[in-house]
Amino acid sequence: MIQSTTIAFLKNLKTNNDRDWFEANRPTYETARRDYLAFTQAMIEGISGFDTTVADAHLDPKKCIPRINRDVRFTKDKSPYKTNFFTIISRGGRKGNQAGYYFQLQPGESFAGGGAYMPVPPDLNRFRQEIDYNFKEWQAIVEGPPFVKVFPKGIESYDRLKRQPKGFKETNPAIAYLKMKGFYAVNALSDKALQTPKTNDLVLEHFRAIKPLIDFLNRTL
Repeated sequence: MIQSTTIAFLKNLKTNNDRDWFEANRPTYETARRDYLAFTQAMIEGISGFDTTVADAHLDPKKCIPRINRDVRFTKDKSPYKTNFFTIISRGGRKGNQAGYYFQLQPGESFAGGGAYMPVPPDLNRFRQEIDYNFKEWQAIVEGPPFVKVFPKGIESYDRLKRQPKGFKETNPAIAYLKMKGFYAVNALSDKALQTPKTNDLVLEHFRAIKPLIDFLNRTL
């Protein structure tokens, strides 16, 4: 479970997103970060129980979490810090190109799920080909009751093509998926749900449901 003090820190950071406040509250941040690292370790251990690729990777939780500092070079928003903790768990770690498990802790905007958010073009082409070649299997995974029960919004993409991708016809039965530029699914989790003894089980339920999608995508890499 997540400690209430960790969620409170992120709420306060959103209101006071500047370096002076952060430095004055660095001890509180360090406590929150330790709590979140412990939760990430628990997620890694839980996933390792049903995904051997994660178990064999012996992941360091610190390498599954991005830095809290924002890259403000190319954005108008110069807020120096992210107002969430985010975890990516895959056999290649946070910086690997594999599809993986996601968890975001952000007050009022937390979620669990996974997939491939923004794959590089060669990997995206492989994913599309695999969906085209094995569309019935793909449908059974992402449109099947076990998946939709946990992820009612289904497969999502950060962006989509307006026209069919090169090499595919508009009449392809999988065209709605082939136009996607990413393949992932997430489900929102309330602050309350993340602060109970059943939190770990709840998050792992989402990860078990997303595993068939991750396996489908990663077998192409």
